[in-house]
Formats: sequence, C-alpha cells, structure tokens
Amino acid sequence: MKKQDLIDMEGIVTESLPNAMFRVCLDNGCQVLTHISGRIRRNYIRILPGDRVKVELSPYDLTKGRIIYRLRNKYPNGISQEAFRGMRDGSIRE
Repeated sequence: MKKQDLIDMEGIVTESLPNAMFRVCLDNGCQVLTHISGRIRRNYIRILPGDRVKVELSPYDLTKGRIIYRLRNKYPNGISQEAFRGMRDGSIRE
C-alpha cells in the first residue's frame, strides 16, 4: 500500500495493552487499536496513556492503525491532558 493511500489522524492514547499495543481515541470520537511504528520502537520513544499521537489508518480497516508520531505536550510541567483538565476543574490537586 502506498503512503498516500493511508489516512493520518490525531488522537489521545487511552489505554496501554500488551505487546506494544494501544487503544487511541481519535479526535472524531472513534476508538482505534494501534501498534507503534518501527521508527518509534527503534528510538525508544515512550508512549503513555494521555499522550497525544498521530495515527496512520488503512482505508480498508478503520479500526486498526499505527502510531507514527508522539506530539509534543501543550500543557505545563509535562502533565497529560486529562490531569490538566482535572486540575483546572478542581477534582485533582497538585
């Protein structure tokens, strides 16, 4: 399959599964089962729940994908989006 046939989307890692698999909630609300790409594996980039990632999807099976990039954290002190949202709402204290 050619690179141009793949669909690129962004989402948040919601769950870490065995064998370097992750469950990602995409920006459109869909849940996708993903694995990490070889480049991420080779460079020992750590993916944790709460990380924002870029995902490559095949047009043939939109329920599975590959994490190709971990996006930089936009929130202060390196905390995840859920933790930042909880601190802002007052449910989590520093």
